[in-house]
Amino acid sequence: MKTTSIMIVGVGGQGTLLASKLLGNVLLRQGFDVKLSEVHGMSQRGGSVVTYVRFGEKVYSPLVDLGEADYILSFELLESARWISHLKKDGQLVTNTHQTPPMPVITGAAEYPRDIVEKLRARANVIALDALPLAEQAGSARAVNVVLIGVLSKRMPFDESVWREAIAETVPKKFLEVNLRAFELGRSAHGE
Repeated sequence: MKTTSIMIVGVGGQGTLLASKLLGNVLLRQGFDVKLSEVHGMSQRGGSVVTYVRFGEKVYSPLVDLGEADYILSFELLESARWISHLKKDGQLVTNTHQTPPMPVITGAAEYPRDIVEKLRARANVIALDALPLAEQAGSARAVNVVLIGVLSKRMPFDESVWREAIAETVPKKFLEVNLRAFELGRSAHGE
C-alpha cells in the first residue's frame, strides 16, 4: 500500500490538534503505521497551525512536501489558500468557509481576500462548507473540528464505526454526545 498524506490546517484554538489525534486513532485502529507532526507557530495568538498525518504499511517521515498531500482538511478559508500548494493534483481539499481575520485585517492594514473558494476550485477538488452552524446545531461552536472530520470521513475508506470508536476514545466523556452529533452532521453535510 502506498503512503497517504493528510494535512490539517487552521489557526490556533480551532481544534486542529484534537482532530489530528482523532484521525491518528482511526488510522492506528486500521493497523497502519502512522506518523504525525504538529507545527504550532503562533497557535495561542490565532496564528497558523498545521499538522501532518501520514499513514501506510511503513512510514518513515511525517512531513508532507509541496504537491504531496492526498487530503487537506482546513478549518479556516485563508489557511486553505496558504496550504493549497501542498495538495496533489488529484487530491481533495475539505474546507470550512468560516473566516477568522488575521491581525492585518483586524487592524485595517489589509483586506480579507475575496473569492477564495472559486480560486481554490480552479486548482483542486474542493468541498467547502460553513461548519459553524452544524457545530452549533450539535450543541457547541467548538465542535467545528469534529464536523469537518465527519466530512472527511465520507471521503476515506474506513467504516463509520471506527470513527465513532476513535471519537469516544479521544474526546473527554462530558463532550462525547456533542461530538458524536457533530460527526454525524458532518458526514451528512453537502458542501458547496
